Amino acid sequence: MRVLAVVPARGGSVGVPLKNLEKVGGVPLVARAVDACLRAELVDEVVVSTDHDLIARAAEAAGARVVRRPADLSGPAASSESAVLHALSETPGEDRETDDPETADPETADPEIVVLVQCTSAFIDPRDLDAAVGRVLGGEADVVFSGVETYEFVWTGAGHGVNHDPAVRPRRQDREPHFRETGAFYVMRTAGLRERGHRFFGTVAVQPVPARHAVEIDVPEDLEIARALAPFVDEPLPVDVDAVVTDFDGVHTDDRAFVDSEGREMVAVSRSDGMGIALLRRAGVRTLVLSTERNPVVAARAAKLGVPVVQGLGAKDVALRAWLAAEGLDPERVAYVGNDVNDLSCMAMVGWPVAVPGAHPRVRAAARVVLSAPGGAGAVRELSDRVLAARPAPAPQNAPGTSPAPVSPAYGGSPLAEPRPVRIGRSLVGPGQPVYVIGEIGINHNGDVEIARRLIDVAADAGCQAVKFQKRTPEICVPLEQRDQIRQTPWGEMTYMEYKLRTEFGADEYAHIAKYCEERGVDWFASPWDVPSVEFLEKMDVVAHKVASASVTDHELLRALAATRKPVILSTGMSTIEEIDAAVEILGTERLVMMHATSTYPLPPEEANLRMITTLRQRYGVPVGYSGHERGLQISLAAVTLGAVTVERHITLDRTMWGSDHAASLEPSGLEHLVRDIRIIEESLGDGVKRVYPGEEAPRARLRRVTA
Repeated sequence: MRVLAVVPARGGSVGVPLKNLEKVGGVPLVARAVDACLRAELVDEVVVSTDHDLIARAAEAAGARVVRRPADLSGPAASSESAVLHALSETPGEDRETDDPETADPETADPEIVVLVQCTSAFIDPRDLDAAVGRVLGGEADVVFSGVETYEFVWTGAGHGVNHDPAVRPRRQDREPHFRETGAFYVMRTAGLRERGHRFFGTVAVQPVPARHAVEIDVPEDLEIARALAPFVDEPLPVDVDAVVTDFDGVHTDDRAFVDSEGREMVAVSRSDGMGIALLRRAGVRTLVLSTERNPVVAARAAKLGVPVVQGLGAKDVALRAWLAAEGLDPERVAYVGNDVNDLSCMAMVGWPVAVPGAHPRVRAAARVVLSAPGGAGAVRELSDRVLAARPAPAPQNAPGTSPAPVSPAYGGSPLAEPRPVRIGRSLVGPGQPVYVIGEIGINHNGDVEIARRLIDVAADAGCQAVKFQKRTPEICVPLEQRDQIRQTPWGEMTYMEYKLRTEFGADEYAHIAKYCEERGVDWFASPWDVPSVEFLEKMDVVAHKVASASVTDHELLRALAATRKPVILSTGMSTIEEIDAAVEILGTERLVMMHATSTYPLPPEEANLRMITTLRQRYGVPVGYSGHERGLQISLAAVTLGAVTVERHITLDRTMWGSDHAASLEPSGLEHLVRDIRIIEESLGDGVKRVYPGEEAPRARLRRVTA
């Protein structure tokens, strides 16, 4: 074992009693810390050091080994280092016969690295842990701790500047950043910790973490802040359950009712929710609707969905408990979706309490998952997709007389299963998931943030899940022979280099874009065209990176992208299969989504070659989408029927605008029609299983003369 993570979690806490068992995002803080460590690829084992039975039980349930901490190390004066050293002494196989690392048995010696992880930090990204561990393993430092970049001016209570001269007030851009410890993790060489007895020694380095992760919980107000942030900070992970139970009003509907002149109620529901329920039932996930009110609308909708319903309940939790017992279900493997305070008792009973985004604040605070789709507008479908993402894909079965599944000779050498979805921002991208539609803004903003905002609105209003930009360092990307060429532009005559600098967004513009995309509920990322642009986008904390077709052979750029460990979308236009092979070899396939593309602007139909979608999926075993440059919608829609899991199209406010990409872009109405038609196609494709549908029953009874 090279890397051991130790999570100190004593029962006593002054600010928040039994703080380590308090839930954020529906999960105890100790379990969140354990989960972050387990998902870090470089951590070999996770130990929780505690003196409390309930904390020990929660830690073991989360997958950690528990070390019982003695009373003399459990008081408020005990240091975290003492807990780590005690955990090391309790680690099985530790060799205490010799202190010489050259003669110690490597099977029984101390781990090379020990990581102190603190429950008080609710938002620990496993990728940050891995990056810090990698820096110590690689010899860059002896200690690496989590820190958040800050430009704050710090003062003493007596009015003295701590990190600045009060008489000198440099601008933010003129200052070097300081880093504030977040308290989340400290990665240390074990030998140094043993020798010094504390966490800082030798060469110390900072692992920068995003500000949204830098919330440390010491007092009840901190806990409330973390709970409020959780729906926005936590990555939407698959929901591994055996049953889904929902409230009706506010979950299947938007919590409104339409009443006609005779007092009859009507509600609006989402067809996509119906498809989600059907997919759950088909996968063997049990479902139930609970409703306080007795209403024929609820009964009618449940009957159409084929879901059992219990109505007119004084206490939902009593009915839920009885149903769980009758079905033999483990409550920890059940999701309950609610929206109001009468759902809290049911949410407390199950392992996966879920809230819709418009839920009561107390319901959102109690939820382990807060959905992004509103009630009545896809909330149930969103949860269904996440439940299905956690279930193993069914093994492909060959019909009698058919050939086995295709084999990828270059990547795997075995029959290819369905590609696993890749998490990008708020969405899973892959087979069985909603098509991930990307509005490619690219350079169509013409260097104007207001145009960029309007294009983000166009994408969000049409139903896109993401927008994409392009990021270049003109001094690197513009060829020398083109720099001084004169261009006629809307801003007057200028050199090509001046034009590229004029239209390139910087940190301020992208900070504004990031904030606005968050407000509109869409992901954003960009195609970096050079390594400094990768570094720039990493500072902006994009959810993914895109490789433009022109960059497929830029191996230096690809290596920089692979090092980010972020999802990568690889366009394959203007590339040979050998060039694509080399790119995939560098990027790997774990977080890879590929895009079939032909880099002709505009694209004629005879060059679309949509069957490459199947070729790429079979060759590389990853999700494959389509990046289109054609006029019209037909080719993009055909790509969806052939299995494209994501579709990217350039978008513009007006195709007659000045700029090279506007002519081959979709205007707002075209994008709206594209997304609408993609969703119709998704619903119409079905599952390939022949059945008689309810709508066929009446014609079947009326028209069929001979029955089987």
